[in-house]
Amino acid sequence: MADPTVTDPDKYKLVFENEQVRVLEYRDEPGQRTSPHEHPNSVAYTLSGFRRRFENAEGEAVDRDLPAGLALWIDAQTHSGENIGDTPTHVLFVELKETTSSPGNTALGPSVSAS
Repeated sequence: MADPTVTDPDKYKLVFENEQVRVLEYRDEPGQRTSPHEHPNSVAYTLSGFRRRFENAEGEAVDRDLPAGLALWIDAQTHSGENIGDTPTHVLFVELKETTSSPGNTALGPSVSAS
């Protein structure tokens, strides 16, 4: 898997990771592009509004205008991206890992452990 924190370490920052999820913060500026990389099933939350082009390995592209404050489901995929707008991009990704809950888990509320 082409990990975005490896392909574009200047844009992706690891915020948190455990057995269930990995949380990444993404930032870029207008005109910047990412290298091809993969994401598992994820939830994204836009912290800024931006315009972006997503392109797959076959060269198919789609342009999206995304407002700030939008939560999105993202199916697992490989893509590259380009900020084609005139504002910086700022997004949080919560990448899901394949796990099952532990039998007898009695946890209540958020865990206070940090990565």
